Amino acid sequence: MMARGGRSSSASRWRYINLSYYLKSPQRLSLLFLSFFSLTLLLWDRQTLIRDHQLEISKLKEAISALQNSLEDYRRVHGDAIIELKNLPRKASKQQTHENPLDVERREKVRNAMIHAWSSYEKYAWGQDELQPQTRNGVNNFGGLGATLIDSLDTLYIMGLMEEFQRAREWVANSLDFNKEYHASVFETTIRVVGGLLSAYDLSEDEVFLTKAKDIADRLLPAWNTPSGIPYNSINLAHGDSHNFGWTGGNSILADSGTEQLEFITLSQRTGDPKYQQKVENVITELNKTFPDDGLLPIYINPQSGRASHGAITFGAMGDSFYEYLLKVWIHGNKTAAVSHYREMWEKSMKGLLSLVKRTTPSSFTYLCEKNGHSLSDKMDELACFAPGMLALGSYGYGPEESQKFLSLAEELAWTCYNFYQITPTKLAGENYYFQGGQDMSVGTSWNILRPETVESLFYLWRLTGNETYKEWGWDIFQAFEKNSRVETGYVGLRDVNSGVKDNMMQSFFLAETLKYLYLLFSPPSVIPLDEWVFNTEAHPLRIINRNDVVNQRRAANGEGQQKPPIRLHNRRAGRLLPRD
Repeated sequence: MMARGGRSSSASRWRYINLSYYLKSPQRLSLLFLSFFSLTLLLWDRQTLIRDHQLEISKLKEAISALQNSLEDYRRVHGDAIIELKNLPRKASKQQTHENPLDVERREKVRNAMIHAWSSYEKYAWGQDELQPQTRNGVNNFGGLGATLIDSLDTLYIMGLMEEFQRAREWVANSLDFNKEYHASVFETTIRVVGGLLSAYDLSEDEVFLTKAKDIADRLLPAWNTPSGIPYNSINLAHGDSHNFGWTGGNSILADSGTEQLEFITLSQRTGDPKYQQKVENVITELNKTFPDDGLLPIYINPQSGRASHGAITFGAMGDSFYEYLLKVWIHGNKTAAVSHYREMWEKSMKGLLSLVKRTTPSSFTYLCEKNGHSLSDKMDELACFAPGMLALGSYGYGPEESQKFLSLAEELAWTCYNFYQITPTKLAGENYYFQGGQDMSVGTSWNILRPETVESLFYLWRLTGNETYKEWGWDIFQAFEKNSRVETGYVGLRDVNSGVKDNMMQSFFLAETLKYLYLLFSPPSVIPLDEWVFNTEAHPLRIINRNDVVNQRRAANGEGQQKPPIRLHNRRAGRLLPRD
């Protein structure tokens, strides 16, 4: 029964493929034709879609090829110094699309100020150190090393002024010559020229900047050939003869001797040659041997003995950036054990700084005194207004209680520095201020040379606290520069902040620092983020990389002083720039 039933079911199924089965019934025949037509239409539509899809893919491939050819043509004409949009991260783009329109407007006005300053320099002082706007000529205050041009490279790049950057790059490649019979300041040449070239290299990856940085650094190195390793502060670039300035009594200057570490350590990292790092780190090692408990050193150091000599203790002129670099080398070194002594020295110095803090009456402005012997002088340089930013930056290495104490002090000092500007008729700060009981503050030396220190601190405080007030203060200062310092042919300082009488100099640091910090004040935090970059004392951002890479290269090297392969930076441009408008 089961076998017969199986055969019967099988025969029943076979009838559906027999044509006579459909011919016996019109309904069945119609269903057959309808099914055949539907299947044919489905197959035809699928083939059409495949052909269309293949055609679209072919067109896209042709478009990509054309774009690649166009990009190569552009590179051949303009070089590699362009912003690669593919490297702009989505996170940064999202931040930019949600920016406060007022920030965008203000940033653009600062950028326009840079264009005005730079175009004036290009027109009247190209290749020279600084522009004299009133007389429309250039002067060589730094031996003809193109100080303004090199100081401006990273500012141009960060602001997206790539045509201007490319013209400057060509001058560096073809005209910059360090073989000059000129006694250069080791300090100024390091922070402006070495720092400026290294920053341009870190941003653009253009090897010409690294090559030039190595050239000038090699010419500066003989300055460290002293019994203690504390460098002389002046050197002949052509012959390497070095000495100290006569007015120092043969002593080296604290800030000048302790403010080369960032640049020379960076140069060793980028080239793989440890000699630069060894020279500058020896200075800190030597000073640490007799470093006082309060961490405060006088402004003169004996290069023979390596010991403190004499002079005032100050966070202003000739002392300032020594303390700044103790902190920044620690950050630049990824806060590792290899650089822990920098942080320890800096924290000692901050204990000493607290002993210099006073407050005025009646307004209780907080300020930093200078110390002469055992007495305090109620005087503060505008140069010392870098300290609020330094304190804010360093406060995050303390525990919660100490961190808040130093951050609060930073905010108090910043308020004082902002008022250095606000109390004058021009709303621009004088060079220094004196404090007397019941009178708050009064201008001492009354010139303004376009200094950046206060806006530098405002930038750090805004980045680290998110307090929008610091942007408003920075905007007030920018407007005062626009009103009092802008002239048809650039920007000038003031001989007197009370009368507004103008001088005839556009300082290179106005383009390197003042305008850059103002621009960054109104930019998203993704532009030169503080966890990836460290600013040298001339506001040149240097990339933070793993310090252990240098150690490993040394261990792998054969022979003293042998050239090692350079360390390559990775994803250097990502998230650092705003697209050009």
